[in-house]
Amino acid sequence: MHCSVTLEGEELWLLADKAIYWPARQCLLIADAHFGKAAAYRSLGQPVPQGTTSENLRRLDRLLAAQACQQMIFLGDFLHGPGSQASGTLGALRAWRGRYRDLPMTLIRGNHDKRAGDPPADLKIEVIPEPMLMGPFALQHEPNAHASHHVLAGHVHPVHRLRGKGRQSLRLPCFQLGKRVSLLPAFGSFTGGYGVEQDDDHQIYVIGDHQVWPIQ
Repeated sequence: MHCSVTLEGEELWLLADKAIYWPARQCLLIADAHFGKAAAYRSLGQPVPQGTTSENLRRLDRLLAAQACQQMIFLGDFLHGPGSQASGTLGALRAWRGRYRDLPMTLIRGNHDKRAGDPPADLKIEVIPEPMLMGPFALQHEPNAHASHHVLAGHVHPVHRLRGKGRQSLRLPCFQLGKRVSLLPAFGSFTGGYGVEQDDDHQIYVIGDHQVWPIQ
């Protein structure tokens, strides 16, 4: 499921799998995949669950099966850290990349990429510094305003807390669309989140139950 929005005159689809699809460019935007985060924690002796990389790759498969895609752009933090270069993580990424060997992929370097190192060359992912200017957008990792383009960024891992009766609450990943800077949720399934609120300058779209909807 997706929610269609218009930003800077361009139609964008906010996807329930925590990504943006740009129909006019047939482009998928992914922020903060953090592949190998669990492996990095295990390398430090932390007892964290296995299988997060496989789950993230299955979600990418689902996105690519559902959308006509000519380009995939990662808005930073492809790998989580040096421990993410584990053979199991890289083997899964190589097998996945082999299924889409002809699809151009670009990584805009984020803060974790600088520590983890670039993806191995055989993954054939072009790695560039921010910003990447495309149409009216500056594609970045850091959510810093750009002088001339609307920024689409990651890094923050935005989440929004829905509150109900009886002190009930639910914390959900979200998109936060602003006047000059907009945030994508973290794609990775083993990531934290930073709470954001709706205000006059930001519209929040939460993700839950395989749907995306705006906060009124």
